[in-house]
Amino acid sequence: MKAHGPTPDHDQSTPDNFAIVAVASSAGGIHGLSVLLEALGTGLPVPLLIVQHLDPRHGTVIADVLGRRTPLRTKLAEDGEQALPGVVYIAPPNHHLLIGADGVLALSSSELVHFVRPSADLLFESLAGAYGPRAIACVLTGSGYDGAMGVDAVKSRGGTVIAEDPRTAEFRGMPEAAVETGAVDFVLPLNEIATVIRGLVETKRQ
Repeated sequence: MKAHGPTPDHDQSTPDNFAIVAVASSAGGIHGLSVLLEALGTGLPVPLLIVQHLDPRHGTVIADVLGRRTPLRTKLAEDGEQALPGVVYIAPPNHHLLIGADGVLALSSSELVHFVRPSADLLFESLAGAYGPRAIACVLTGSGYDGAMGVDAVKSRGGTVIAEDPRTAEFRGMPEAAVETGAVDFVLPLNEIATVIRGLVETKRQ
């Protein structure tokens, strides 16, 4: 286990327990997220945060679309709400999604990062700062390189990083950029990612 600074006061579990999962995707992401969420099944013991690059004009239907593919509760994230286990929070179109040390979500309409808003990098960096070794970051299909700096931050704080295999991803840009950082722990076909996430978040919870 990597050394890390003082953990936030929500650390009633040991650092061996993962406390949160964040997933980023762009082009091809609605399909990728649908496959992932369907395979995750019910009763996820941690919150799941999603950044999906969307056209701001018609992005608000994403929670409904993904909600049809999973028994987990799926909603657009709201500023100031507490992230709860078993709930999927999606960054609203045109807003960055961040999480604080107390597990409270924050939305920001600050400037674009790498030409996008929401930014995977900003979400992952806030995740690394708030949860350290208890964070899991996952990069799925997408063009561009959003998420690469963020996975580096998660790994540097002792967290775990998963990337969809660029060779089989619908769009390889984002997962390939993540893999090239050297910070990725698991490079997996899309249909194997949910099993690994489940295995990680359910470890040592007996």
